[in-house]
Amino acid sequence: MVAHSEMQWPTRGMVAYGKVRGSVKAAHGEVSCLPGGSTAGVVFELAGAWYLAVAATYSVRGQHLGCEPSESDADTAITVRRVDKLTSDEELAIVKYKEHPLHFVDALRWQSRLFFPYYRLKGEGSEGGEDGEVPSMAVLDQLRPSESTFTLKGHVYLDCGCRSLILSSSLVRLGATGWWVGVFRHSRSARAWNSTAVCIFGMEEMSEEACVSTHFRADSNAYAVRSITKLPTLIHSGLAAVYGTVVLNQIVLFLGTDDGQLLKAILDEDMVSNCPEVLYEIKEETPIFPKLRLDPVDNNYIYLSSASTVRRIPVANCSRFVSQQGCLSAKDPYCGWCSVNQRCTLKENCTRSNSTSGWYNISHAPDKDLKILLSFPAINQVAVAASLSKTLTSCMVKLVRPVEILCKNVMLKNSSCSCNLTTPVITDNDCLVLEASLSSSSWSITQTFQLKNCSRCVRKGECASCRRKRVSPATACQNSCNASAASEENTTAQKLEHINIRSIEPLWISTLGKREITVKGENFTRASGIKLILTGISGCKPDIIQVRNVLNDTQMTFALPPTRKEAKSVCIQAEGRQCSPPVTLHYVSLPSCFGITPNTSWFSGGRRITALGRNFNVVDSVIISDDQRPNLTVSRCPGNESEYNYLTPSLSHAKEGKIVDMMLKVETTFIPCVKLHYHPDPVFINYQLHTELDPDLELKIYKENDNLNISKNEVEVYLSYMNGAQTKKIWFNVQNITKKPDRSTILCKFKREGSDKIDFSTVKVFVKLGNFEHEVKPTSSYIYLYVLILLPIVVGVIIVAFIVTRYKSKELTRKQSQQLELLEYEIRKEIREGFAELQMDELDVVASFGTVPFLDYKHFALRTFFPESGGFASIFTEDMPQSRDQTRKDERFNMLHALICNKNFLVALIHTLEKQKNFSVKDRCLFASFLTIALQTKLVYLTHILEVLTKDLMEQSSNVQPKLLLRRTESVVEKLLTNWMSVCLSGFLRETIGEPFYLLVTTLNQRINKGPVDAITCKALYTLNEDWLLWQVSEFRTVTVNIIFEKIPENESGDACQTIQVNVLDCDTIGQAKEKSLQAFLNKNGFLYGLQLHEIGLELVSEEQQRELLDIDSSSEMMEDGIRRLNTIGHYEIPNGATIKVFKKKTSTRSDVDYSDNHCHLILPDSEANKDVKGAGQKGKQKFKVKEMYLTKLLSTKVAIHSVVEKLFRSIWSLPNNKAPVAIKYFFDFLDAQAESKKITDPDVVHIWKTNSLPLRFWVNILKNPQFVFDIKKTSHIDGCLSVIAQAFMDAFSLAEQTLGKEAPTNKLLYAKDIPLYKKEVKAYYKAIRDLPPLTPSEVEEFLTQESKKHENEFNEEVALMEIYKYIGKYYEEIASKLERERGFEEVEKQLQQVKALFDEKKKCKWL
Repeated sequence: MVAHSEMQWPTRGMVAYGKVRGSVKAAHGEVSCLPGGSTAGVVFELAGAWYLAVAATYSVRGQHLGCEPSESDADTAITVRRVDKLTSDEELAIVKYKEHPLHFVDALRWQSRLFFPYYRLKGEGSEGGEDGEVPSMAVLDQLRPSESTFTLKGHVYLDCGCRSLILSSSLVRLGATGWWVGVFRHSRSARAWNSTAVCIFGMEEMSEEACVSTHFRADSNAYAVRSITKLPTLIHSGLAAVYGTVVLNQIVLFLGTDDGQLLKAILDEDMVSNCPEVLYEIKEETPIFPKLRLDPVDNNYIYLSSASTVRRIPVANCSRFVSQQGCLSAKDPYCGWCSVNQRCTLKENCTRSNSTSGWYNISHAPDKDLKILLSFPAINQVAVAASLSKTLTSCMVKLVRPVEILCKNVMLKNSSCSCNLTTPVITDNDCLVLEASLSSSSWSITQTFQLKNCSRCVRKGECASCRRKRVSPATACQNSCNASAASEENTTAQKLEHINIRSIEPLWISTLGKREITVKGENFTRASGIKLILTGISGCKPDIIQVRNVLNDTQMTFALPPTRKEAKSVCIQAEGRQCSPPVTLHYVSLPSCFGITPNTSWFSGGRRITALGRNFNVVDSVIISDDQRPNLTVSRCPGNESEYNYLTPSLSHAKEGKIVDMMLKVETTFIPCVKLHYHPDPVFINYQLHTELDPDLELKIYKENDNLNISKNEVEVYLSYMNGAQTKKIWFNVQNITKKPDRSTILCKFKREGSDKIDFSTVKVFVKLGNFEHEVKPTSSYIYLYVLILLPIVVGVIIVAFIVTRYKSKELTRKQSQQLELLEYEIRKEIREGFAELQMDELDVVASFGTVPFLDYKHFALRTFFPESGGFASIFTEDMPQSRDQTRKDERFNMLHALICNKNFLVALIHTLEKQKNFSVKDRCLFASFLTIALQTKLVYLTHILEVLTKDLMEQSSNVQPKLLLRRTESVVEKLLTNWMSVCLSGFLRETIGEPFYLLVTTLNQRINKGPVDAITCKALYTLNEDWLLWQVSEFRTVTVNIIFEKIPENESGDACQTIQVNVLDCDTIGQAKEKSLQAFLNKNGFLYGLQLHEIGLELVSEEQQRELLDIDSSSEMMEDGIRRLNTIGHYEIPNGATIKVFKKKTSTRSDVDYSDNHCHLILPDSEANKDVKGAGQKGKQKFKVKEMYLTKLLSTKVAIHSVVEKLFRSIWSLPNNKAPVAIKYFFDFLDAQAESKKITDPDVVHIWKTNSLPLRFWVNILKNPQFVFDIKKTSHIDGCLSVIAQAFMDAFSLAEQTLGKEAPTNKLLYAKDIPLYKKEVKAYYKAIRDLPPLTPSEVEEFLTQESKKHENEFNEEVALMEIYKYIGKYYEEIASKLERERGFEEVEKQLQQVKALFDEKKKCKWL
């Protein structure tokens, strides 16, 4: 599909471009049949012959659209043929793509080469650039000047601010120099102020850099594809087309937008644009097509196409300049001053313009060569001068980025000036933006400079590396494709500013501006000089708007000026601070109406009207106006940009056919929309109510015909009647409205419930339309005759009903008596079975569970250090080398490590951090864990720090309640103590506690799986936690099946084939049966089967046939509301002794995924639980279930695992060989000593300290999280049971006496009788530790040294040091201030400055 051609200019080539929605036919097949594909071509002359080069998205692998080319052409991207031989197979060049289809935007010929701009498609044929990849330019080279054969030279990436799409392109020629101009767009769909941009690339540069190909099949070397990065020349929200030309040696760009604007931009010799002019606006705001072209006959006109219309627009609007100075200062190369007519015109429109004195263009402007020259004569001093020697009248220089700083002490000197600049805030990439404005009596100029690597020049006068460049303010200091850096810069800006911006409302306004927009945030009353910076298309000067009113600390308002249609960036800036991150503000044209529906209303009003149009999101209100009530505001309903919904007001004074004007109010402007017709309220004649269709009620309401065109959705009908002293209402469902010549009928229906009784003698019928409500009178009829006829019938029916009711009442009483007897029997049976199970049931604990799957030390430590921060834990999991070479370690980390090994500094650092308000509890825990890892090999030093910090914490707590010490984790030292206990007790945990703890977890799992477990909710009949108790279970039985495990490649240790007897329950799902089968294989063989649960399937082997067992299949039971019940062993009627084979599945099935709310297992939906049970051996209703009947299951589970729990508890609070772990003995003695020094005589205080430091801080954390110690997965059910055991464990250490009643929680009652015995054992444990001989300092130091050596090379300490420095860098000012106030920290302060300098230098190196 050819969108545009230039056959009139064959020497410049013909360009064909278009988005292909169908297919493009070529002579030998399909050019492109891909939806969203593209075709671009160029016709050129070479050695007297004409050639056609075509680039197209021909097809995509895997898509079959019925128009595919031949197999040989499937991957073709570019072809070159002679025009007179298009039907032959002779091809002068053919280029094929490798993997992804390519979207070609244009085809160009420059010198002896062909150029094809393109981007890769995201998916198979979909539009959009490949994420993370910028567009490219493919270059084809002519092999020899005398030959017409072309070959692929390569392609080069084109980086225009990380934008991944090209929308339009144009070739600009000036002599032997060529430039390619492209419109680039971000791939994201949301329209933002910087969505599109224009970038300009040199044709020669692209030709030289395109030497490697990765997107095409070609002989390519191993070098990476090169990339050319350009700063955007223009940034705009919605550019769609570009055309470039040269006039008077100046490049002029014509730009089309996606909302129907034609812009013109003029570039200077530095490729810096002026403020683009709006040449033309399409009223319908339809997008402009990507190709623009000058009129080949008259170059003073340009063609632009949009939708179904092509328009011819003048290239300049010279008449808007009324003076010669204004005409020439505009620097529009198309415009000049016509001295004869004394007006600004095009050259062709000036009489006698061929004479040298008749028409003066921009070459005669007084400031045609005017530039600003910038220099730095002294430290913190800036000098600017005009290139024209003329006395200046004013001079202003200011730094606008990163922080606005006005240059002070300005001194004018002829054509130059100088001023002093305070030391600026330098960003990480050392990029400053400086703006200079100079004025004389005849001209004024403002230019923006980008200064790279100039901070040392400004501050120290070292200007060797300083680079200065004239740029547009909007494109300065752009960081091309580093999104993370931009995010980091925004984050830094937020931290540096006093104010915090949360929202700006509204973000859509009209071109009239807005009298008041509201900005919400924080700290507005604490800042000064607040202003709003409104930036549009680059090249135009931003609007700086002072705050209108600071309402309070969280709200302020601004008034926005009128401006042209575009999306602008908005940022808020306080004096001396960076601007807030930019937000997109949309200026749109005034709203317009296309029509309303319906266009009539009744006098009473309240009718919902929907107005259709454009830009309704900027409408302030809708106004209804007539000759008696002008400017009546109506109430608005929810709508959107193209719809405006409102309710019509009441016009009681109106007459038949009243017409009112509907207007849209935007600010102070009223925009006519449409006219609304008012008619009298509808007239309802009567109604007929039909009650014989029991239980349905049918109501027919008759109304007079009118012009309101009322729909059934607008009508509300209800019936009121008396029920005793109360008035009740029934709302009918309006079925339809039928119109006949004499009247209209409204048909309504209502379905009564069986218990509803209506007294029809009191019935009243009402109709409601908006604000209009009316009572409809019934139809007069022979109602009394009907009553006389029906009365005998009714009496007879009543007598019959009485007899039948009496009989059914006796039958119901008899059935209820039988059901009560059955219920009593079921309750007695359940209680007896529970009692028998409690006395007789035993748990066959697995005697050998194989090797305990301990985690290695690294993973154990990381899971205890970072229980909720998996991201932090993952950065330490990289393996470390076996030996360390300290000399090769980064110097900055060496110095930081030495600094934190200074006890005084580290303590001061921690105290300073904890005083910061935004140093949260999470930050304190993370800092303590990073510190533990950094000092993992220096446990002796870490222990000294722990002592000092604990003493400091005791001093803080001594004035409040000493019993609360170490109870929570709200400080660094409390988390540090947890980590220290984990490090020092890891060996004791593995050697002494590990096996009984693993036995407890295994036993709990076995007990839970002994009875029914609901596969959806995981609730079980046997549990310790009442919340996880499955009390809705029906009767179940054990089924013994023979499971055949075949030999599989994944299990080399297994036999050829094994048959294992497995006990399953008839209520088990197929997934649960698979779990028990795999567990039985592990128990018998001691190793895993080799396949995961989701990789195996079960197949029932029988003589008749083999049947695959699935959780969900076509035979699954379907219940109410579409809920399906999972298949079970009982569902398939599998008998005892059945044979089931395990096989490896080819693909995953439904049973391998989590089931949604549309499935159930043992817990049935409420509606199903009361239905009749239909099946063999079961009759009647569902059994009556009471949760409390099954609480004995909790007790039976507790009894079954009691010995295992006691073994675990006593392994924790016993002293093997009458020796306590060194860490516990050391820290308990430390607490005793601190209590004595503080003269604390209450023994309960020391008992609580010890309990808070060891059981509460360490053991409970381990008991509730077995996955910290073992390589296992903890289920939610196991977590609930372990919480009950952990609660009993902590109750044993509590000094408070428990007073439990009958209403106490079951988890407290379960272990209520055991707690007193446990408390005695705990007190004996504490006393035994206190009575042990005290440890000598050498013994403690030796233990800590050995532990340090064990954990060498476990962690990457540099990562921990880096995280520690992030906190130091964040609060550097506060830390440095603390060190300055304290004595003896002079040397430490210097070391800290050196560390900061090293880290900052490393950060700068990364940017460079």
